[in-house]
Amino acid sequence: MTIAVASILVFLFTTVLTIAGVGAAFIIIPTFYWLGIPLTEAMAVALLLNAISMGFASFNYIRYKLVVFKTAVPIICLAIVFSPLGAYSTRFFSKEILILIFSAFLIFAGSMMLFYSPAKKENTRSSTGRELKAGIGLGIGAGYLGGLLGVGGGNFIVPVLVWLGFDAKKASATTAFIVIFSSLSGFFGHAAIGHINWQLLLLSAVGSVTGAIAGSWLMHWKLEAGQVKKIIGVVLYAIAVKMLWGLL
Repeated sequence: MTIAVASILVFLFTTVLTIAGVGAAFIIIPTFYWLGIPLTEAMAVALLLNAISMGFASFNYIRYKLVVFKTAVPIICLAIVFSPLGAYSTRFFSKEILILIFSAFLIFAGSMMLFYSPAKKENTRSSTGRELKAGIGLGIGAGYLGGLLGVGGGNFIVPVLVWLGFDAKKASATTAFIVIFSSLSGFFGHAAIGHINWQLLLLSAVGSVTGAIAGSWLMHWKLEAGQVKKIIGVVLYAIAVKMLWGLL
Protein backbone atom coordinates (compact mmCIF):
# COMPACT_ATOMS: atom_id res chain seq x y z
CA MET A 1 0.00 0.00 0.00
CA THR A 2 2.80 2.42 0.92
CA ILE A 3 4.60 1.79 -2.36
CA ALA A 4 1.36 2.27 -4.35
CA VAL A 5 0.72 5.62 -2.65
CA ALA A 6 4.33 6.61 -3.24
CA SER A 7 4.09 5.85 -6.98
CA ILE A 8 0.90 7.94 -7.33
CA LEU A 9 2.53 10.88 -5.57
CA VAL A 10 5.59 10.50 -7.81
CA PHE A 11 3.33 10.83 -10.87
CA LEU A 12 1.68 14.02 -9.54
CA PHE A 13 4.92 15.66 -8.42
CA THR A 14 6.75 14.75 -11.62
CA THR A 15 3.98 16.10 -13.85
CA VAL A 16 4.00 19.51 -12.15
CA LEU A 17 7.76 19.82 -11.73
CA THR A 18 8.57 18.63 -15.25
CA ILE A 19 6.73 21.73 -16.42
CA ALA A 20 9.14 23.74 -14.29
CA GLY A 21 12.12 21.68 -15.47
CA VAL A 22 13.56 21.18 -12.01
CA GLY A 23 13.01 17.48 -11.27
CA ALA A 24 11.05 16.19 -8.30
CA ALA A 25 13.74 14.65 -6.07
CA PHE A 26 13.62 17.42 -3.47
CA ILE A 27 9.90 16.76 -2.88
CA ILE A 28 9.98 12.98 -3.39
CA ILE A 29 12.70 12.48 -0.76
CA PRO A 30 10.80 13.99 2.20
CA THR A 31 7.54 12.44 0.94
CA PHE A 32 9.05 8.95 0.88
CA TYR A 33 10.59 9.56 4.30
CA TRP A 34 7.22 10.63 5.75
CA LEU A 35 5.71 7.43 4.33
CA GLY A 36 8.17 5.41 6.40
CA ILE A 37 10.79 4.66 3.74
CA PRO A 38 14.39 4.86 5.06
CA LEU A 39 16.09 8.13 4.12
CA THR A 40 19.01 6.54 2.25
CA GLU A 41 16.60 4.50 0.11
CA ALA A 42 14.45 7.57 -0.49
CA MET A 43 17.41 9.67 -1.64
CA ALA A 44 18.82 7.02 -3.97
CA VAL A 45 15.45 6.22 -5.58
CA ALA A 46 14.36 9.87 -5.87
CA LEU A 47 17.56 10.94 -7.61
CA LEU A 48 17.34 8.10 -10.11
CA LEU A 49 13.68 8.96 -10.73
CA ASN A 50 14.84 12.53 -11.38
CA ALA A 51 17.20 11.30 -14.07
CA ILE A 52 14.58 8.99 -15.62
CA SER A 53 11.79 11.57 -15.72
CA MET A 54 14.01 14.35 -17.03
CA GLY A 55 15.38 11.95 -19.65
CA PHE A 56 11.92 11.25 -21.05
CA ALA A 57 10.98 14.92 -20.83
CA SER A 58 14.20 15.98 -22.56
CA PHE A 59 13.50 13.62 -25.46
CA ASN A 60 10.44 15.73 -26.25
CA TYR A 61 12.19 19.03 -25.49
CA ILE A 62 14.99 18.19 -27.93
CA ARG A 63 12.42 17.33 -30.59
CA TYR A 64 10.76 20.69 -29.96
CA LYS A 65 14.20 22.42 -30.20
CA LEU A 66 13.85 23.89 -26.72
CA VAL A 67 17.19 22.71 -25.27
CA VAL A 68 20.06 25.23 -25.58
CA PHE A 69 23.04 22.86 -25.76
CA LYS A 70 25.75 25.52 -25.83
CA THR A 71 24.61 26.58 -22.38
CA ALA A 72 23.74 23.11 -21.09
CA VAL A 73 27.02 21.31 -21.87
CA PRO A 74 29.41 23.45 -19.77
CA ILE A 75 26.92 23.45 -16.89
CA ILE A 76 26.73 19.64 -17.00
CA CYS A 77 30.52 19.19 -17.08
CA LEU A 78 31.16 21.54 -14.18
CA ALA A 79 28.16 20.40 -12.12
CA ILE A 80 29.40 16.81 -12.19
CA VAL A 81 32.80 17.99 -10.92
CA PHE A 82 31.59 20.38 -8.21
CA SER A 83 28.61 18.38 -6.90
CA PRO A 84 30.80 15.97 -4.85
CA LEU A 85 32.62 18.98 -3.36
CA GLY A 86 29.29 20.43 -2.25
CA ALA A 87 28.26 17.09 -0.75
CA TYR A 88 31.53 16.93 1.20
CA SER A 89 30.93 20.46 2.52
CA THR A 90 27.68 19.45 4.24
CA ARG A 91 29.70 18.29 7.25
CA PHE A 92 30.61 21.92 7.95
CA PHE A 93 26.99 23.20 8.06
CA SER A 94 24.14 22.33 10.38
CA LYS A 95 20.95 20.97 8.81
CA GLU A 96 18.99 24.03 9.98
CA ILE A 97 21.41 26.45 8.32
CA LEU A 98 21.26 24.54 5.06
CA ILE A 99 17.46 24.61 5.06
CA LEU A 100 17.42 28.35 5.78
CA ILE A 101 19.86 29.04 2.94
CA PHE A 102 17.87 26.92 0.51
CA SER A 103 14.53 28.41 1.56
CA ALA A 104 15.82 31.98 1.21
CA PHE A 105 17.05 31.24 -2.28
CA LEU A 106 13.75 29.65 -3.28
CA ILE A 107 11.77 32.67 -2.08
CA PHE A 108 14.06 34.98 -4.07
CA ALA A 109 13.86 32.75 -7.15
CA GLY A 110 10.07 32.43 -6.89
CA SER A 111 9.70 36.21 -6.66
CA MET A 112 11.88 36.61 -9.74
CA MET A 113 9.75 34.13 -11.68
CA LEU A 114 6.50 35.87 -10.72
CA PHE A 115 7.45 39.54 -10.89
CA TYR A 116 10.61 40.02 -12.99
CA SER A 117 10.38 40.61 -16.75
CA PRO A 118 13.81 40.24 -18.40
CA ALA A 119 14.79 41.88 -21.65
CA LYS A 120 14.78 39.63 -24.68
CA LYS A 121 18.04 37.83 -25.31
CA GLU A 122 19.86 39.26 -28.31
CA ASN A 123 20.75 36.85 -31.08
CA THR A 124 24.34 38.03 -31.49
CA ARG A 125 27.86 36.72 -31.10
CA SER A 126 28.20 38.53 -27.77
CA SER A 127 25.08 36.73 -26.61
CA THR A 128 26.79 33.40 -27.34
CA GLY A 129 29.74 34.41 -25.18
CA ARG A 130 27.36 35.50 -22.46
CA GLU A 131 25.64 32.11 -22.51
CA LEU A 132 29.00 30.32 -22.23
CA LYS A 133 30.02 32.45 -19.24
CA ALA A 134 26.62 31.89 -17.64
CA GLY A 135 27.04 28.15 -18.21
CA ILE A 136 30.39 28.12 -16.44
CA GLY A 137 29.09 30.13 -13.47
CA LEU A 138 25.92 28.06 -13.18
CA GLY A 139 27.83 24.79 -13.49
CA ILE A 140 30.05 25.67 -10.56
CA GLY A 141 27.30 27.26 -8.46
CA ALA A 142 24.49 24.81 -9.15
CA GLY A 143 26.84 21.83 -8.90
CA TYR A 144 28.21 22.90 -5.54
CA LEU A 145 24.88 24.04 -4.07
CA GLY A 146 23.08 21.01 -5.50
CA GLY A 147 25.57 18.72 -3.78
CA LEU A 148 25.44 20.78 -0.60
CA LEU A 149 21.64 20.62 -0.38
CA GLY A 150 21.11 17.17 -1.89
CA VAL A 151 19.08 18.18 -4.96
CA GLY A 152 19.59 17.97 -8.71
CA GLY A 153 20.35 21.69 -9.02
CA GLY A 154 17.45 22.62 -11.30
CA ASN A 155 16.05 25.01 -8.70
CA PHE A 156 19.15 27.15 -9.05
CA ILE A 157 19.48 27.00 -12.83
CA VAL A 158 15.95 27.82 -14.08
CA PRO A 159 15.53 31.24 -12.42
CA VAL A 160 19.03 32.38 -13.40
CA LEU A 161 18.48 31.44 -17.04
CA VAL A 162 15.20 33.38 -17.06
CA TRP A 163 16.94 36.31 -15.40
CA LEU A 164 19.58 36.23 -18.15
CA GLY A 165 16.84 36.62 -20.74
CA PHE A 166 16.05 33.05 -21.76
CA ASP A 167 12.50 32.25 -22.80
CA ALA A 168 10.85 30.46 -19.85
CA LYS A 169 10.17 27.33 -21.89
CA LYS A 170 13.78 27.09 -23.10
CA ALA A 171 15.05 27.73 -19.58
CA SER A 172 12.92 24.88 -18.22
CA ALA A 173 13.80 22.49 -21.05
CA THR A 174 17.54 23.22 -20.86
CA THR A 175 17.51 22.74 -17.11
CA ALA A 176 15.63 19.44 -17.44
CA PHE A 177 18.41 18.16 -19.71
CA ILE A 178 21.09 19.23 -17.22
CA VAL A 179 19.27 17.61 -14.29
CA ILE A 180 19.59 14.17 -15.95
CA PHE A 181 23.34 14.18 -15.43
CA SER A 182 23.50 15.94 -12.07
CA SER A 183 20.90 13.56 -10.64
CA LEU A 184 22.70 10.47 -11.97
CA SER A 185 25.90 11.68 -10.35
CA GLY A 186 24.09 12.07 -7.04
CA PHE A 187 22.36 8.70 -7.41
CA PHE A 188 25.59 6.76 -7.78
CA GLY A 189 27.01 8.50 -4.72
CA HIS A 190 23.97 7.67 -2.56
CA ALA A 191 23.53 4.17 -3.98
CA ALA A 192 27.02 3.32 -2.78
CA ILE A 193 25.90 4.15 0.77
CA GLY A 194 22.25 3.09 1.02
CA HIS A 195 20.29 -0.02 0.08
CA ILE A 196 18.07 0.34 -2.99
CA ASN A 197 14.45 -0.77 -2.69
CA TRP A 198 13.95 -2.25 -6.16
CA GLN A 199 10.17 -2.73 -5.82
CA LEU A 200 9.77 0.91 -4.85
CA LEU A 201 12.09 1.96 -7.66
CA LEU A 202 10.26 0.00 -10.38
CA LEU A 203 6.73 1.10 -9.43
CA SER A 204 7.78 4.69 -8.85
CA ALA A 205 9.59 4.70 -12.19
CA VAL A 206 6.26 4.07 -13.95
CA GLY A 207 4.75 7.12 -12.25
CA SER A 208 7.89 9.13 -12.99
CA VAL A 209 7.92 8.30 -16.71
CA THR A 210 4.19 8.97 -17.25
CA GLY A 211 4.42 12.17 -15.22
CA ALA A 212 7.39 13.38 -17.28
CA ILE A 213 5.58 12.72 -20.55
CA ALA A 214 2.43 14.46 -19.31
CA GLY A 215 4.37 17.41 -17.93
CA SER A 216 6.47 17.97 -21.07
CA TRP A 217 3.32 17.73 -23.23
CA LEU A 218 1.48 20.28 -21.10
CA MET A 219 4.44 22.63 -21.09
CA HIS A 220 4.86 22.59 -24.88
CA TRP A 221 1.29 22.47 -26.16
CA LYS A 222 -0.99 23.90 -23.48
CA LEU A 223 0.97 26.58 -21.63
CA GLU A 224 2.38 29.96 -22.64
CA ALA A 225 5.81 31.11 -21.44
CA GLY A 226 4.18 33.45 -18.90
CA GLN A 227 2.15 30.59 -17.48
CA VAL A 228 5.27 28.44 -17.17
CA LYS A 229 6.99 31.21 -15.21
CA LYS A 230 4.01 31.51 -12.85
CA ILE A 231 3.95 27.75 -12.25
CA ILE A 232 7.68 27.78 -11.49
CA GLY A 233 7.25 30.69 -9.08
CA VAL A 234 4.36 29.10 -7.19
CA VAL A 235 6.20 25.76 -6.97
CA LEU A 236 9.32 27.43 -5.57
CA TYR A 237 7.25 29.33 -3.00
CA ALA A 238 5.49 26.12 -1.96
CA ILE A 239 8.78 24.29 -1.51
CA ALA A 240 10.22 27.12 0.58
CA VAL A 241 7.15 27.17 2.86
CA LYS A 242 7.31 23.38 3.23
CA MET A 243 10.98 23.47 4.19
CA LEU A 244 10.56 26.35 6.66
CA TRP A 245 7.54 24.63 8.20
CA GLY A 246 9.71 21.58 8.77
CA LEU A 247 12.07 23.70 10.88
CA LEU A 248 9.17 24.60 13.19
